[in-house]
Amino acid sequence: MGVSMATARHWVERWERQQQRYAVDREERFTVIADVVEHVSAGRARPLLLDLGCGPGSLAARLARRLPDAEIVAVDMDPLLLELARTHHAGAARYVDTVIGDDGWTDALGLDRPLDAAVSTTALHYLPEATLLRTYRRLAVLLRPGGVLVNGDHFPAAGPPCAELAALVGRRQAERSRSDAHEDWRSWWSAAAAEPELADLLTEREQRMAAHGGGGGDHDVTAARHAELLRQAGFRHVAPVWQFGDSHVLVAVKD
Repeated sequence: MGVSMATARHWVERWERQQQRYAVDREERFTVIADVVEHVSAGRARPLLLDLGCGPGSLAARLARRLPDAEIVAVDMDPLLLELARTHHAGAARYVDTVIGDDGWTDALGLDRPLDAAVSTTALHYLPEATLLRTYRRLAVLLRPGGVLVNGDHFPAAGPPCAELAALVGRRQAERSRSDAHEDWRSWWSAAAAEPELADLLTEREQRMAAHGGGGGDHDVTAARHAELLRQAGFRHVAPVWQFGDSHVLVAVKD
């Protein structure tokens, strides 16, 4: 069910362009996440990082370049995206197939010590609040004191007027950078469905999504509500460290 290096490279590079439509100033957001992780990992010989909802390895690959001595465990439930990551970014992380938030999901991670950081980008908005809270509570247990949870995502503002303005800021930036000219999510997946090497993986993906209620959707949890859930999970120190439009990097530090 594997894919060739050339095929994986093609679809990962196409994914990178497609994602620029959705994450405002995406590369800067990656850089900010890496800044935070590098800071909390300073002086540690072999930092242990967990990438939640890693997709085809975009964040893991950037963290591996920034922190070459780190051990990165990257998790996702999508077999197609995981295979692209394993092939194109093979050396960046150890990739694990598990469903974030399910009972016992962290048992598959094979962790041998506490985490220095758990990171995510454009992934956790798929989780409903109850699952988010369970996930945050579990991560609070797995992180070492002083470790961080860093979540880069689009968070809707509370109330239509502010939400509309945040969306406007993002839309104008996309127009200036021409990132709105890239193909969208639906077009990427439609094109991938026509790729023979991905056919078996796509079938498996469809079966898994159907078994998990269609793979979820955007649950529109605000940054403020994420912060509340993080505090309920045991993180006393929670704050956004970067924002552009509705794109945020939210950090929670374990005591």
